[in-house]
Amino acid sequence: MAASSAKRVVKKKREVGEDLYEQPGHLIRRAHQIAQGMFDEHVGREVTPIQYAILRMVHEIPGIDQVGLAKRIALDTSTTATAAARLEGKGLLTRSVVETNRRQLQLHLTADGEKLLDGLVQGVHRMRSELLGALEPDEREHFIELLRKFVHVNNEQSRAPLQMPQAPDDTPPPAAGARPARRTRG
Repeated sequence: MAASSAKRVVKKKREVGEDLYEQPGHLIRRAHQIAQGMFDEHVGREVTPIQYAILRMVHEIPGIDQVGLAKRIALDTSTTATAAARLEGKGLLTRSVVETNRRQLQLHLTADGEKLLDGLVQGVHRMRSELLGALEPDEREHFIELLRKFVHVNNEQSRAPLQMPQAPDDTPPPAAGARPARRTRG
């Protein structure tokens, strides 16, 4: 009787351990560890992935305020403010008071920030190639498509959901890689 009970315990422990490796949260955490390691290897340690996202968005939208930036890169405002202050301390961006709302700070890259960003982009592309390199080309596309879907459908579960502004006519922006819709004459 004790032997069969011990077998059940061993089998149950193995099932629980195997189950861990099938849990999305565990796999996502592992994927994050891998991505962080590759970021450090290919991009370097001068900035973190969060700081890189800030530099990229400020480059794309010069003068963006910290709150708008936080919404666009899905970070909470305090983390965004702390990271922006660190980047300002490194001389990579400037923060100045918004004329129309003195409680907000707008951000601009400095010349050093632009120069650093230019140098980081190539490393980010190398990192992406290595991260996805073990997958077949169609698997890469499908993997990214599924990641986008996963993040999109679970966006509201985040502490800091991504909040992109709507186009003036309230139509959502096209999906990445989507072709613009044809306009018909009316």
